[in-house]
Amino acid sequence: MGNAVIFSNLYTLICILTAAFITPKAAIFFHQTFGMTQEQAFVQLVQRNAGIIHKVIHLYVDHPEDRRDLYQEVLLQAWKSYAAFKGDSTFTTWLYRVTLNTVLTYRRKNRIPTAELPDKWDPPSNPSAQSDQSEWLLLAIKQLNEIDRVIITLHLDGYDNEEIAGITGLNKNTATVRLHRAKQVIIQKMKTWQGVSP
Repeated sequence: MGNAVIFSNLYTLICILTAAFITPKAAIFFHQTFGMTQEQAFVQLVQRNAGIIHKVIHLYVDHPEDRRDLYQEVLLQAWKSYAAFKGDSTFTTWLYRVTLNTVLTYRRKNRIPTAELPDKWDPPSNPSAQSDQSEWLLLAIKQLNEIDRVIITLHLDGYDNEEIAGITGLNKNTATVRLHRAKQVIIQKMKTWQGVSP
């Protein structure tokens, strides 16, 4: 087996194990070294992190056709930005930022309203079930304002306050305060839906 094949296989394994920590700069280096193009590097990184795009889109857009259009728009904007990206952050952080900016711009340009949600939601089954709790949480998050939705989502994904600030364009203190307030709003909303007194 030639060295190029060995290193190509090694890079594939690295991608699988540590995709979230591979920057575009590193991907370009590996792919140029082992005979793959910048386009192929971009496609692989996006495919491995497509869940980020879908997650952000689902936070802000409800109609399936709008979601499909928006996904394509995110890919276009990400590709336009990819060549100029310096790799100072992880690919997932960068993709979150590009996706968020694209989604918010799309919503405002197309005047997509926030979904009307009920004041009280009755779960279809056991309210303690994990699936029901997840649905309640999503409903609560979608009632937050645009920026707070992604702040709480990033927090739930394990990003620290400094990373959240970098993605949203806020300073760290503001991000910390807004995260705390968003948590309180969600807790109170879920208590209200479940009929628990404050």
